[in-house]
Amino acid sequence: MARPRGFDEDQVLRTVRDRFWSTGYAGTSVDDILRDTGLGKGSLYGAFGDKHQLFLRAFQEYCDGLVRAVGSRLEGQDEGALERLSGQVREIAAATASDTSLRGCLLANGAAELSGRDAEVHAIARRTFAALAELFTACVAAAQRAGDIDPHADAARLADLLLAVVRGIEALGKGGSSPESLHAIADTALALLPRS
Repeated sequence: MARPRGFDEDQVLRTVRDRFWSTGYAGTSVDDILRDTGLGKGSLYGAFGDKHQLFLRAFQEYCDGLVRAVGSRLEGQDEGALERLSGQVREIAAATASDTSLRGCLLANGAAELSGRDAEVHAIARRTFAALAELFTACVAAAQRAGDIDPHADAARLADLLLAVVRGIEALGKGGSSPESLHAIADTALALLPRS
């Protein structure tokens, strides 16, 4: 009979996620992970596999959580869809502006560092961006049905534009753009949405 684990797997994953988020995949050593989690090599490898498998699990869980969080903010009745959409864009600008450690978004960081050479990271990032685009598209379409966005506009293209804007805000924030600039970008993008 297998012994029960003497550690909280979810807590270990959160700790490891935060380490990868702060220092990147290449900048994180197995020794860093062992020190941060307090686990021995045998426990770490037995529970999670090697560093790459551990990153994939932490990255996937982060991406799943991101999609759930955005979905909970954007989904709802047609009435109020434009306010939810605007709130999401402004929330990203505010969160990015207050990110003094310049960690950015783990999805963007992981995709930028690894997608070109890691098919599994690329696949997770691609699925996540597609899921986010679907959520934005559904919210734009709801705002169209509510009469707040031009019903003749292409909802998917507007959603892709907004997704590019929020990802751009995150990249510019990580690069040191001022909070005022990040908020202005969000406001300008929202002002350009075609109204009914």
